[in-house]
Amino acid sequence: MATAAQPAPELPEKSLFRIGEVSRLTATKAFVLRYWESEFPTLQPVKSPSGHRLYRREDIETVFEIKRLLYEEGFTIAGARKHLADQANGHGHSAAASTASAHADRPAPVEAPAKPVPASRAHKKFLLDLHEELLAVLTLLERE
Repeated sequence: MATAAQPAPELPEKSLFRIGEVSRLTATKAFVLRYWESEFPTLQPVKSPSGHRLYRREDIETVFEIKRLLYEEGFTIAGARKHLADQANGHGHSAAASTASAHADRPAPVEAPAKPVPASRAHKKFLLDLHEELLAVLTLLERE
């Protein structure tokens, strides 16, 4: 399974992709993609007449960017949303200022232990999957 740190794979030569294809291409679970649609206004796949989500190439690029911001840069959902909105609106401030403002809503980092234990690849995958599932549960709870 691809991680957020790996480069984006080459996309097949077509203009529309179903959610399962996007899930495989981006190594992101389908329920996470649906959750991100509700959280990021910039991610709005079109719907087919039968109600299936159809992602354009730019939607897939947005998924890769969201994934990078959340998993590599450590943004919160709100911070990543603001960062993407700033990019879409073409605000001309520097990348460092943009990153600093987007990180402003994160809590202060917790001090690391004196000797950090490197996490195995399986452990990292488990934690990322757990994080995605907890976000989905949170979304369901917020709807009630």
